[in-house]
Amino acid sequence: MSELTAMMNIGKEMEKKLKAVGIASSEELIETGARDAFLKLKQKYPNVCLVHLYTLEGAIHNTDYNKLSEDIKKELKEFSDFLKK
Repeated sequence: MSELTAMMNIGKEMEKKLKAVGIASSEELIETGARDAFLKLKQKYPNVCLVHLYTLEGAIHNTDYNKLSEDIKKELKEFSDFLKK
């Protein structure tokens, strides 16, 4: 199993939160997916925001979250907005 902090965008704080919701490795994050991981985080940590979702998606695709395509960002924002309802 690979360390979460070995993934792009994942720092110690995010690693701690992911482990708290049962995601302990990069393989588990990839298998879970950004949206489901974000949903788990949101349930335990209500203050996580859209940037966290971007961070997870970027980590899974090994890209800086600021460099995600506008289409992906739009889809993720729609998902995040849907959770607020």
